[in-house]
Amino acid sequence: MPTQKLTFTGSGGALLAARLDLPESEPLAYAIFAHCFTCSKDVFAAARISEALASQGIAVLRFDFTGLGASGGDFANTNFSSNVEDLKLAAAFLREHYEAPQILIGHSLGGAAVLSVAGGIPEVRAVATINAPADAAHVVHSFGMSVAAIERDGEAEVSLAGRKFNIRRDFLDDVRGQELFKKIGAMRRALLVFHAPGDTIVGIDNAATIFMAAKHPKSFVSLDDADHLLTRRADALYVANVLGSWAARYLDAKAEPQKESGIVQDGVTVSETGKGKFQQQVLSGRHVLAADEPMEVGGQDAAPSPYDFLAIALGACTSMTLRIYASLKGIDLGRISVNVTHGKVHAKDCAECEGREGRIDRFERRISIEGGCPPELEAKIVEIANKCPVHRTLEGSSVVATRLAEVSAA
Repeated sequence: MPTQKLTFTGSGGALLAARLDLPESEPLAYAIFAHCFTCSKDVFAAARISEALASQGIAVLRFDFTGLGASGGDFANTNFSSNVEDLKLAAAFLREHYEAPQILIGHSLGGAAVLSVAGGIPEVRAVATINAPADAAHVVHSFGMSVAAIERDGEAEVSLAGRKFNIRRDFLDDVRGQELFKKIGAMRRALLVFHAPGDTIVGIDNAATIFMAAKHPKSFVSLDDADHLLTRRADALYVANVLGSWAARYLDAKAEPQKESGIVQDGVTVSETGKGKFQQQVLSGRHVLAADEPMEVGGQDAAPSPYDFLAIALGACTSMTLRIYASLKGIDLGRISVNVTHGKVHAKDCAECEGREGRIDRFERRISIEGGCPPELEAKIVEIANKCPVHRTLEGSSVVATRLAEVSAA
């Protein structure tokens, strides 16, 4: 994804270094990512999550808070309140030069900062926190024995993650004076709380406190065995994928789906969206869907691929066919689910491909029935599944006729 290096003026008057990760096409929305305490915009989690969200069409601004990373200013002169002001100025910068942010994302203490500022940025619709503390003062625990020295001398050197920082008494007073619980309750934005139950830096109880303080709509997602900094690539990508899907329902739509004169056409109409290399808009009657290709073949992985849709058709038809059979026969069959995978194989390596030659498409269908399938029905279930109309179409001979549509003078 393309990235722009930017600068804007922070709360202390110094220039703050930023990166804007952009989609390959017009962004669906803009977001701001607030990094963890004493980290930088280029910390692994920030970079990976921002890049993954850009691949989903969301532009993400990540920047170094005053005195950190490549930003100017003296970290010793900053505090939680100055970080919040930096976030406000980042939003103002996007509003002036691009588009106001609709999404705020905060990692660790950055999560507390976005919770504090969200209610003051009118365009923000969705807020996500990642392993965030419910109280800004939580960060004081990481100062250890240095807290006494800071309170006694007004300033002390603190070692954090192998680096040394000067922390002043003003910082302690500032974080202790925050009323984050009230701000969470008053922010009135959709909230998604990510937290790892085994986080040893910020305990899972913080997620519970944030969740209880917030008004609906709110959601919680467990990060299972992820660490505090999301140092595993898979954990960062998981956060980005869930976040992108969740936030989509709260964003301002850029444009309504195009339907010619409001007339519903026969069949299915598939049109390029102009977003990415392959993304398509699918109109099926009054239903609007999307199609795309995986990132490894040049797509943005924003929607199912064409072969995914074939698998969807087979799975849906199989489940519906089995439900019809169970209803007709009065069989009390539990909820049905069908998993379908697709691959291209050599016919000689396929046990079910007798009489075929060369490389062929093979769909594997696994049927699950809630509560289990009665042994006496197992063979019948497979037999009925094989009578599904889509199954017959895929195994039979079809004809595809192609012609160019007439172009009207208008």
